[in-house]
Amino acid sequence: MKRILVVVDMQNDFIDGALGSAEARAIVPKVVEKIQSYPADCIIATRDTHESDYLQTSEGKYLPVEHCIKGTKGWEIREEVALAMPQALLVDKPTFGSTQLVRLLQSEYANEEIEIELVGLCTDICVVTNALLLKTGLPDVKISVDGSCCAGVTPESHAAALLTMKMCQVEVV
Repeated sequence: MKRILVVVDMQNDFIDGALGSAEARAIVPKVVEKIQSYPADCIIATRDTHESDYLQTSEGKYLPVEHCIKGTKGWEIREEVALAMPQALLVDKPTFGSTQLVRLLQSEYANEEIEIELVGLCTDICVVTNALLLKTGLPDVKISVDGSCCAGVTPESHAAALLTMKMCQVEVV
């Protein structure tokens, strides 16, 4: 059984940048520790990736805060997280969930038994979206989320997202 870790959007803008929070800053050491518990070739990291016209996009109209603009410091993965996973496969995603991530895991591990664990930011937006996409695209694969290595927009929405994932057969640890 191969275990895959998906590190969701551990980017500067979500930690101490435009959309940062104390809760996001608090999980950084736990995420680094989690990464170190996986083989280097079993780590995939996503990056929320927007262009300079973000505020004109559908998402930008609902969340009018420029963040994760490609090529900026805020778009980059937090330094200590990036240093912990130098061989991670990077998946840039223009929205909350990544169908590219699902297709990658479907094709890369088509003939292998795997489990997938997710950690990262934000529990209530990108983590939950990717967990549910993975559960939908890989229904027989064990998908789990380590709630102690995630942070939401608020502690309440973090808890609600964990409950939502649990209800959809994503294991919450």
